[in-house]
Amino acid sequence: MPNSQFLPSAIARVVDTAVLIVGGIAAFYQYEALREVSLDFQRYLALILVGTLIFTLLNKQLYRSWRSEGFFKLIQSASTVIAKTWILLALGLLFTKTNDAFSRAWIVMWALYSFIGILMARYVAQWCLGKLRKRGLNLKHVVIIGAGKTATELRERIVRSPQSGFRVEQYLIAPNLEQLQAIAQEPFDEIWLALAMENHQQIPHLMEGLKNSTANVRFVPDWFSYRLINHGVSEVLGIEMVDLYGTPMSGSNLYIKAIEDFVISLLMVIVLSPLFLFLAIMVKLSSPGPVFYRQKRVGWNGAHFDILKFRTMPVNIEKEGLIWGNSAKKAANNRFCAWIRKASLDELPQFFNVLKGDMSIVGPRPERPEFVEQFKDEIPGYMKKHLVKAGITGWAQIHGWRGDTDLQARIEHDLFYIDNWSLMLDLKIIFYTPWRGLIHKNAY
Repeated sequence: MPNSQFLPSAIARVVDTAVLIVGGIAAFYQYEALREVSLDFQRYLALILVGTLIFTLLNKQLYRSWRSEGFFKLIQSASTVIAKTWILLALGLLFTKTNDAFSRAWIVMWALYSFIGILMARYVAQWCLGKLRKRGLNLKHVVIIGAGKTATELRERIVRSPQSGFRVEQYLIAPNLEQLQAIAQEPFDEIWLALAMENHQQIPHLMEGLKNSTANVRFVPDWFSYRLINHGVSEVLGIEMVDLYGTPMSGSNLYIKAIEDFVISLLMVIVLSPLFLFLAIMVKLSSPGPVFYRQKRVGWNGAHFDILKFRTMPVNIEKEGLIWGNSAKKAANNRFCAWIRKASLDELPQFFNVLKGDMSIVGPRPERPEFVEQFKDEIPGYMKKHLVKAGITGWAQIHGWRGDTDLQARIEHDLFYIDNWSLMLDLKIIFYTPWRGLIHKNAY
């Protein structure tokens, strides 16, 4: 059972070399034709060869096995490698003072053609290998050791993904030393230890029995027995740590989220400024008191902030006690105030909370400190919603979980959002918010 790979490194490098050279030459001739100019082909070819050398020698991300990874991750890796290569090229041209000798438009065209070509080559290779694996070729032979939800989930995912090329040869729950030694003598490709949390003391026994195995022995944490958030592995001070609960807002994600929030909220404030003015005037004329209403809420990491809304209830209405749910709906000043609550227009000033940095466009809705103290012990996982910034809209809101609805279901939707955060998920939620989140029967 030979150890198979997605694409041998040498073949992958040859393919990439061909793609970058062909892409650069194609961009060269297309640029000449479009601009009706004559360029120095030898000079451009030299830069093409230098860029190709940088791409193939300095970047290893694309030259590993992609057997079990999705194509979207491949796109991300290809984008990163292309960006690194072209940044190095740009710096090289700048320092050698030769940047004026090359067309910037051609450089961009070359990068685009290379990116598209690499993705096409990988897609074709992945598709062909998927077909071969479904027919029993190019397989990796796996032994799964363990019981519980994680072991079961591994088996089910292999069955659901025949194109990945994994085949379970043996499935053992609690093997003895002789069975482990027998497995170690077989030429398996992978041995996965999928132990339940309570059985982790078996690891030394398993490692001893498998010490003569030439297979890749992998430990699979018991992810599926507990409600974990952004679980994975991080390196801290050179030591790998298993993340049980963690925020997705770190590293580049934090910057992407910050740019998303600033750009969208600034655009919304500018575009909706006439509506802001109209609502402010109507709120002021409809009842005595200030236009805006400030209220303490709990946000990221449990920090308190003042949320901003258009005032829709009488001043000092909560002197007799807190108001929540349908009680808030009934306490509206008049029909106009009830209407803007129903349409969620009273929430519009929260775009200023986003610009200030207290909130995000998308995230779990923030709650008052008094209710947080009550719910955190009643609802499992409630405090995990504070792993990200609170949002104006969210995954729970576009699914109707707002107002007087099941808090447990709402929290489950919030945790799903945190565990699966991506820029595309945010954009999807923003897209659906106008007709699924703003005007809803559960709004109050």
